Amino acid sequence: MNEDISKKRLGRGLAALIGEIDKPAAPAQPVASSDRHVPIEFVSPNPKNPRRSFGDAELTDLAQSIREHGVVQPVVVRPSPAQSGRYEIIAGERRWRAAQRAGLTEIPVIIRDVNDRTALELAIIENVQRTDLNPVEEALGYQQLIDEHSYTQADLGQVIGKSRSHVANTLRLLKLPDVIRDMLVDGQLSAGHARALVSAADPVGLAKRIVEEGLSVRQAEMLAQLPAEAVQESKVSAPVEKDADTIALEKLLSDVTGMRVAIAHKAKGGEIRISYRTLEQLDDLCRRLKA
Repeated sequence: MNEDISKKRLGRGLAALIGEIDKPAAPAQPVASSDRHVPIEFVSPNPKNPRRSFGDAELTDLAQSIREHGVVQPVVVRPSPAQSGRYEIIAGERRWRAAQRAGLTEIPVIIRDVNDRTALELAIIENVQRTDLNPVEEALGYQQLIDEHSYTQADLGQVIGKSRSHVANTLRLLKLPDVIRDMLVDGQLSAGHARALVSAADPVGLAKRIVEEGLSVRQAEMLAQLPAEAVQESKVSAPVEKDADTIALEKLLSDVTGMRVAIAHKAKGGEIRISYRTLEQLDDLCRRLKA
């Protein structure tokens, strides 16, 4: 596939792209592109999938849903380049893992005959669109496209639907020590915290203080500007405590939606932030809002 054509195709928008690979192909290609159910053991993960972390609780929830409703969205695969009659996942490894946990013996697939390059591109883009990657996995995925396929940061921004500054800031996370990367993967630090740490004189020391004291991103940014010897001694203003009514309302909305809800009051009005882990959760929220 010509590189310019590939990037042009990928740049047409993530929703359109993922929609295309999830859509059954025309009957003109009956063997390579039709919907099928295949034995689940005939399907293997993509070794270059940028996603490495699959939460146990998340897989358990999805497995329960699969037991009740089946695999609603097929897994997109390609013929295995190494073993005849077997398949390698392009998109949907989380569904495949949950289906195994649910005890399924077969899984619905959509087969696409694509090369290594396209499989890697689609794996990264699918995960980024569905926000399935932690910040380190996202950064490694971007770097993989740059190293293996000569993408520029501007190319990546166009392909994944993000700004060039987002790509640049995400790639900067790879400069952090491994101990801080582990904190990111474990969810102890947010991407905002990590971006502040990149410019800190003592990133590891500041990271530990952020976790121990529950510092906000703004507080971390303030401390990151200080010399290393001043970080531990410097005081930061305490975050504003939420009142009991606000906390109770956040819990109520979280229980109703099944997602984390945060309420922030301001001088005039305020905002409600709803955090979703999967595209399925977002779809469910949209259906509820339309009801």
